[in-house]
Amino acid sequence: MPKITFIGAGSFGFTRKLVQDVLTFPRLENATICLMDIDPMKLDLIEQAVRRIVREGNYPATIETTLSREQALDGADYVIVTILVGHTDVWRNDIEIPKQYGIDTNIGDTRGPSGIFRAMRTTPVMVDIARDMERLCPHAVMLNYTNPMVMNCRAIQKETSIVATGLCHSVQGTANMLARWIGAPFDEITYTCAGINHMAWYLKYEWNGEDAYPLIRKAITERPEVYNEEQVRNEMYLHLDYYPTESSGHHSEYNPWFRKRPDLIEKYCTHGAGWNPGEYAYVLKHYSGREETWQDQIRAWLDNPAPLNLARGHEYAAYIINALEGGEPFQFNGNMPNGSDASVLVDNLPVGACVEIPVWASRKGLESVRVGALPASVAMLTGLSAQIEEMAVEGILEGDPRKIVQAILHDPLTSAVLTMAEIREMVNEMFAVNRERLPTFSHYEVEGDRPMRLLTEPQHSAQPEAQPVLTD
Repeated sequence: MPKITFIGAGSFGFTRKLVQDVLTFPRLENATICLMDIDPMKLDLIEQAVRRIVREGNYPATIETTLSREQALDGADYVIVTILVGHTDVWRNDIEIPKQYGIDTNIGDTRGPSGIFRAMRTTPVMVDIARDMERLCPHAVMLNYTNPMVMNCRAIQKETSIVATGLCHSVQGTANMLARWIGAPFDEITYTCAGINHMAWYLKYEWNGEDAYPLIRKAITERPEVYNEEQVRNEMYLHLDYYPTESSGHHSEYNPWFRKRPDLIEKYCTHGAGWNPGEYAYVLKHYSGREETWQDQIRAWLDNPAPLNLARGHEYAAYIINALEGGEPFQFNGNMPNGSDASVLVDNLPVGACVEIPVWASRKGLESVRVGALPASVAMLTGLSAQIEEMAVEGILEGDPRKIVQAILHDPLTSAVLTMAEIREMVNEMFAVNRERLPTFSHYEVEGDRPMRLLTEPQHSAQPEAQPVLTD
């Protein structure tokens, strides 16, 4: 039976729920569940939680734990990755420094200057995991939940031979939300969704085979509580005609329309579900506020005498593994390479880029579905973000700071607020505070607060070095 390895198993909520889902499938109930984390305390707690699930479900599964990544990957069939590189004191700079320059970020884990610097710390680790898989379990499938999704998956797919896809719950979560708004049972909804992670679009959204977009528009324009629930995304849909995935909190960072002035933040980004006035406080609460209480919360869960609810949830990973093991084929939206010059999946996004598109999982493997071109109204923003992240991945893999600053120069929100010189100054400052945590950037130099040498001088020369520079 399959060996399913969790890298970053101390991500208690994710691991607990995913293990619970996996074991509900008869084909997987006697799998080997291997839990790996670098934190012994977290590893011990998640082991207790998983053993409780196995015990109450009366599953014949085998549980293994290890602090060794190599041991966890050796012989694995599936590798689920849920890691966070660095703690609050590290990534808070991704948000605080841009805010000093006027870039008021809400979450900062996906794209823009905050997301790119998170990728600069995280992507090299993800690529190292994939390279270990090439040695220890070359036929295993990686299912990644770690952000920034696009840049992590793109680097893995570009640099290694590992079959990897990125999974995010925003597609099915938003589809359920739209069904609720129009009063439709979700099992009567079908859709086609494509784009990039956190910026995919429902190209079709149908209820019993009929276009449901008129009902969605009616709900948004006639019911204030629906409009206020997702102000940013609703404005984007009303203007662009296609509904985007991911929350308004995320989407407000990805474009130039909602966060470039304090009055716009007040108007669109502080009301309705999911918002908290003072966005940085929200970020701290979202990512690190639980650090003070997580042990107490986990122990309360472990000690709760009430029987566990072992019903299967809706995260993709368990359904994918079951399908790959020969169970019912399963379609999901995954993050996959955008084909090749001869066979792209999304025509107007960069060839080879990481795109979020429909994927079929079955005994044959993972098969991406071609969707054609995105509509023009949403292709421009999506294509720009995809190109920015392509350049950022190149910069990360090559250790080229100049490509990082050039990628951030084109970020929609950043360029709506700052000049080019201000952006370069901001990026220099972000490099300086991260200087010990960027494994692929070994050759840049910082002299006090002065700009980094490679950010102010291009890698190439305008003319051969042997020729003198002509002067008047």
